[in-house]
Amino acid sequence: MNDAAVIGPDSEVMMHFTLTLKDGTVAESSREGEPLEFRMGDGALVAGLERALFGLHGGSVQAIEIEPQDAFGFPDPANVHALSIHDFSHDMPLEAGVIINFTTPTGDETPGTVVEVDDEQVLVDFNHPLCGHTIHFAVEILAVSNSPAGMED
Repeated sequence: MNDAAVIGPDSEVMMHFTLTLKDGTVAESSREGEPLEFRMGDGALVAGLERALFGLHGGSVQAIEIEPQDAFGFPDPANVHALSIHDFSHDMPLEAGVIINFTTPTGDETPGTVVEVDDEQVLVDFNHPLCGHTIHFAVEILAVSNSPAGMED
């Protein structure tokens, strides 16, 4: 592992991170568990979060505020769908704010947030829950590798 290695395209990165909303709510963090290990460009992070890491190296600590357009984007009204209430199990708690995992026709899992429920339908928002939010991205880079063998150097 080369602590002098700088994060660039295809770098292997090991880091701890915390994503916090403007109001201080922690949206996600690795601090209580294992650090995140990924290869730049593999889709583990949205592009705006990856761009904030370029040029950092092992030992870097950085806190960056990232606007919605560079983080998770803005909500798209086309991603809000009305589904028949009969498509849901009778014992499923359906109320605003509940997040339900759905399986897409291609077999992928995607979360949806219940927005509204009435006698006939359930309005579900499939936008990313962090859409529209400015994100405070705090990172501690633990290791960087730019060799083809990756983190096993």
